[in-house]
Amino acid sequence: GLHSLIIFAFATVAFGSSGGGEETAHVPIWKEYLWQVVNFGILIFILFKFARKPFQNLLKQRTELIEKTLNEAREAKELAQKALQEVEEKLKVKDQEMEKILSVAKRSGESERERLTEEGDKLKEKILEQAKVNIEYEVKHAKEALKGEAVELAMELAEKKLKEKVTKKEQEKLLEESLMQIGGRG
Repeated sequence: GLHSLIIFAFATVAFGSSGGGEETAHVPIWKEYLWQVVNFGILIFILFKFARKPFQNLLKQRTELIEKTLNEAREAKELAQKALQEVEEKLKVKDQEMEKILSVAKRSGESERERLTEEGDKLKEKILEQAKVNIEYEVKHAKEALKGEAVELAMELAEKKLKEKVTKKEQEKLLEESLMQIGGRG
């Protein structure tokens, strides 16, 4: 439709401007330009008459397409901004949650450290107390052993001195008295 009309109009102008070919030498220049102007006017009239509405429709469609594209781009931008805001809010919430988790973990670690320190202190005191008891027992046992040894040594020493000072007769008398005392008890 429109394409064939435009081709026909250009062909008409081209044919009219040539002036038929053989008369160009005898026709004055102003007549030649007059025919070109008339042909161009006819072309403009034909284009205006037949191509105006299709051209206006083409421009209208193009304008609508551009407006539609701009609106879609605006909507896409708004959606992208909303999505970005949502992601930023989620990240903010996640950051807050992570801070809470770290805070709880830190408090938990501190309380666990305090608990372990208290247990360590209690265990240390218990071990020290047990060591003290063991030392006291060992000291008491050592004292008793020393007393026993001291008594033995004292008795040996006394026996030795008695043997030196006491005669055989006196020894027998002492032995009999001791046996009587032991026999009286038993």
